Amino acid sequence: MSKALIIVDIQNDYFENGAMELVGSLKASENAKQILSKFRSEKLPIVHIQHLSVAPGSTFFLPETEGQEIHENVKPLEGEKVIEKYYPNSFRDTGLLEYLKSQNVTELVFVGMMTQMCIDATVRAAKDLEFKCTVIGDACATRDLEVNGKQVKAADVQTAFLAGLSFFYADIKNTADYLS
Repeated sequence: MSKALIIVDIQNDYFENGAMELVGSLKASENAKQILSKFRSEKLPIVHIQHLSVAPGSTFFLPETEGQEIHENVKPLEGEKVIEKYYPNSFRDTGLLEYLKSQNVTELVFVGMMTQMCIDATVRAAKDLEFKCTVIGDACATRDLEVNGKQVKAADVQTAFLAGLSFFYADIKNTADYLS
């Protein structure tokens, strides 16, 4: 069984002064960096997912902007796979599945942003494609949301989505537990 790290959308627009700042993005990226270091030291496959927003009216991850660049904390090294995507699901219309198959990967570890969108969509798709999935919850970040006039704090969004994934789709761990 081969394992790969999938780093989803840890891009500049999600950080302070970015176009779509998330709550806790810096801390999540620092935790993701620790996971990335482990995969690099063990010479395991690493895939950096980079979202580009090309739809009319897009306000963040615009191509050829600083905001769409992968954050310095998890910047790809030469030779590490980078896959561009245009939808929340990192498998949709990308070469991700083919790449993972070419590496004989059967187990995926996820870090990244936003928990309720791209992490959720990608992890669910991965499980449906029969990958064993682990999400490092404190290496993911989200934002405050609103539904039907009710405000939902980022911490509650994070907890709810990780709890939902933990029911069937993924093992949920924190950085310290995963690294020990």
